[in-house]
Amino acid sequence: MKDTYKHRGMRNQLAELLIEKGITDNKVLDAIRAVPRHLFMDSSFEGHAYQDKAFPIAADQTISQPYTVAFQTELLQLEPNLSVLEIGTGSGYQTAVLLKCKAKVFTIERQLELFKKTNLFFKKMGYRPKKFVFGDGYKGLPEEAPFDRIIVTAGAPEVPKALMSQLKVGGRLVIPVGYEEQIMTLFERTSEKEFKKTEYGSFRFVPLLEDKN
Repeated sequence: MKDTYKHRGMRNQLAELLIEKGITDNKVLDAIRAVPRHLFMDSSFEGHAYQDKAFPIAADQTISQPYTVAFQTELLQLEPNLSVLEIGTGSGYQTAVLLKCKAKVFTIERQLELFKKTNLFFKKMGYRPKKFVFGDGYKGLPEEAPFDRIIVTAGAPEVPKALMSQLKVGGRLVIPVGYEEQIMTLFERTSEKEFKKTEYGSFRFVPLLEDKN
């Protein structure tokens, strides 16, 4: 598949739709306009790539709805060179959006099939996260902590304590919390022991399963 003028036009239309839905961060909107979402999907879904919908990818996972990607990214309030820990690399689309926002991205994927596929894809496309790890996202990445920002791209029944502890004071953690449906939740670390919590309503995500091993 190629990235054509037609695709770019469709991305511009998608960005306009996201503006109508309330996305205002120009860095995020520019990233949505720039990242070729159709290349992150099975070619059979190419015609649907710029609809504001989630679609299946490998290992029974999904590529998130563009609005969800934009909303979570906007909540992070990114600035260039902030360190961002991403839990749930998936197709790599969210990772690419973070990279376009000039973040230093550390990303973890627990599904081996997806990890291998996305790792090859990143190399082919020239996307370069600081670190791409196969492992249990619930544990975070303590050797690289603390992080300025943490984003969880799969539903979690509760907030993993390891992630809370790996967030810098002044940092922001965005995570969808819940079982059947999730509440998008922002945690801002205000001191070593205190967090401010803000909830933003209901979203649907594939569950983030804890590795019992």
